[in-house]
Amino acid sequence: MKRFFQQFYLLLIFLFLYAPIFTLMLFSFNADKSRVVWHGFTLDWYVELFRDSTIIHSLYVTLIVAFASAAISTVLGTAAALGIHCMRRRAKGVYLTVNNIPMSTSDTIMGVTFMLLFAMLALDKGYLTLILAHVTFSVPYVVLNVMPKLRQLDKNAYEAALDLGATPAQALQKVILPEVRPGIITGAIMAFTMSVDDFVVSYFTAGTTSQPLSVVIYSMTRRRISPKINALSTLLFLAVLILLIIINFRASHDSNNKKIQPLKGVEN
Repeated sequence: MKRFFQQFYLLLIFLFLYAPIFTLMLFSFNADKSRVVWHGFTLDWYVELFRDSTIIHSLYVTLIVAFASAAISTVLGTAAALGIHCMRRRAKGVYLTVNNIPMSTSDTIMGVTFMLLFAMLALDKGYLTLILAHVTFSVPYVVLNVMPKLRQLDKNAYEAALDLGATPAQALQKVILPEVRPGIITGAIMAFTMSVDDFVVSYFTAGTTSQPLSVVIYSMTRRRISPKINALSTLLFLAVLILLIIINFRASHDSNNKKIQPLKGVEN
């Protein structure tokens, strides 16, 4: 009986969280603009969505910024994680605390801060300001994904590679990076997802010709909501869901490999 109530309680929580999303997805196929009454199934709103030049341009901006910020964040975050990992315990704790500040700071505060900073530096709002802002809040997620992989490394692996004649660059490239690659990939996916999902920081740092999807959707909802927004939100939800499934699959795959490796060592 206790198990039944636990499962029922979880079901209510998930229903409360996802019922609005499923309702939105359902009415993206509604033949009428009504958001209450069902008038039949149609794909017309998806067709009109891809005919809307404003939305297509904002999608282009979103993908350009997301890919660029994810790539830069992955490089910077991996390098930062390697540096923090080699520090002493006290310094490591200080830098990890500093790394966590962007994740715990309000998005509104970050957005206003970036807006004032770019104004002080006389930078016009555009792709550059968007990418710089997105890199700033994406790097900590890469660091937090790479650090656990570095902790799992054999402490003597790097020195052993140097003793065998490898240069520091070769040891990093052929010994360290392959071991932490799963964390790097997961961090890159999370950085990409955070960039696509961001609205507040983008609102304060985007220019008139470089507005991502989140800002365009907000401007559209200020008027009468079009069913095209339902279609667009459905596609975004499915895209983020697929990325999350990939992240969880990689995490479970890596954990299973770690369980199998000791058994292989015993057999050999």
